[in-house]
Amino acid sequence: MKPRVLFLDHKASVGGSELSLLDIARDNLGTSRVVLLADGPFRQRLEEAGIEVEVLPAPAAVSGISREGGLGRDLLALPHVLGLARRVAKLSRRYELIYTNSQKALIIGALAGVIARKPVIWHQRALLTRHAQATHNNYFSGGHRRLAALLSNLLIKRVIANSRATAEALVEAGVRANRVRVVHNGIDPSPFEAVAATEVDDLRRELGLEGVSIVGAFGRLTPWKGQHVLLEALPRLPDVHALLVGEATPQDQAYAKALLQQSKDLGLEDRVHFVGFRRDIPRLMRLSDVVVHTSVAPEPFGRVIVEGMLARRPVVATRGGGVPEIIDDEINGVLVPPGDAKALAGALRGLLADPAKTRVLAEAGHATALEKFSLRAMLEGVAEQLQEVVARR
Repeated sequence: MKPRVLFLDHKASVGGSELSLLDIARDNLGTSRVVLLADGPFRQRLEEAGIEVEVLPAPAAVSGISREGGLGRDLLALPHVLGLARRVAKLSRRYELIYTNSQKALIIGALAGVIARKPVIWHQRALLTRHAQATHNNYFSGGHRRLAALLSNLLIKRVIANSRATAEALVEAGVRANRVRVVHNGIDPSPFEAVAATEVDDLRRELGLEGVSIVGAFGRLTPWKGQHVLLEALPRLPDVHALLVGEATPQDQAYAKALLQQSKDLGLEDRVHFVGFRRDIPRLMRLSDVVVHTSVAPEPFGRVIVEGMLARRPVVATRGGGVPEIIDDEINGVLVPPGDAKALAGALRGLLADPAKTRVLAEAGHATALEKFSLRAMLEGVAEQLQEVVARR
């Protein structure tokens, strides 16, 4: 019998972390509930899947806490954090454990676990990176790293990391290694297998991209994801068009505007297509000749890379973080240095000019995705951790 789980996430937008949680919650349908600290598209996705959802809107003092923030803002938010923790504790009475899906959720969930006397699991999907190692605000302040380690060592029964790189960053931050287990993200291949060639042709006509080469970049528009590097590379790739699939959060609107301006300054308005947030990712990936990953800071895992592989497309990705756990360079994809537009352009040019090589890489990537990053493997790995924690209670 599956354990009764209260899942906790602070976000309402839909990103890679939320999509993985959606799969896990669906696997625990009927025995779980998801609590969100904000309302938005993610709630709708959960409800569409038949998952029970509760929204506990976090006060601005809590939602305004950032991973790179300082102690002052955290202290001001403390009364609100305690209030939320009490509400989560009350909701957890029907459940055997609390599962937190982000660092902000970790703090509230850990306190709720103490109040309700429930074991807590933290699924960490970000690199707990030091400022000196990071760029573009993709880091955790020293205080937040120490707090995460303290809570993990004292109040958390198990920490699940989405890659070995994430696990190593946790241990480096002070989390005891015996608390950490690696469960790689897994992705359902069926939406990619279901895309028909006629759907891709229709999409090509819809977007006005007949007869051109297309590279697709998928993900939130934010500086550390590095979409600007792809734009820097594009002048070296005449006649190649770029799809930028994703949108910016309110905090990253300035970056989105900068990308638009960059495309104009480089004379690329006709070759860069900002298509915004889309739910037909498999179709858009199948439309792309190459799927490109451009993060300039280490990626905790790289969900978009596995998705590109499932779409049977060659993937070019930046080396770092968990990415080398997915791609073997020149075997099932191509790795380039982060932030290197010249190297990125060279890799893309080489693939677009060599259809035989792209087919070999795409088929090898597809096999890797099915073998190592299946949805079933992830669900079984998470289920094992849930069962162990409940059994040891």
